[in-house]
Amino acid sequence: QVQLVESGGGLVQPGGSLRLSCVASGSTLDYYRIAWFRQAPGKEREAVSYISSSDGITYYADSVKGRFTISEDNAKNTVYLQMNSLKPEDTAVYYCAMNPSVLGGIPSVLGVDYWGKGTLVTVSS
Repeated sequence: QVQLVESGGGLVQPGGSLRLSCVASGSTLDYYRIAWFRQAPGKEREAVSYISSSDGITYYADSVKGRFTISEDNAKNTVYLQMNSLKPEDTAVYYCAMNPSVLGGIPSVLGVDYWGKGTLVTVSS
């Protein structure tokens, strides 16, 4: 049974930084796509970023491009999301997901094999 566990969320002021971690157990991350999604109160879950272990392809939503960086450490079976220059609109629960479908280059909530339980990021002064 695969488990994904997120950590690193918290309260941060606008302009600050956080690094989220997604640790996988029960499977290695090799050959899988790992994505970060987020869901703000009253809104649908949206894709933030993904990385493909097999070919190194990455994706960033326009709203986070240039501010967020996704990376992986296969030795630690961990994917990171470095978030800089955070804005209040980045406030959401962030979820790690394994193997989302990719439609038009954008990861989708459809077809996700496994979800983490999420970590809350609050950007507020």
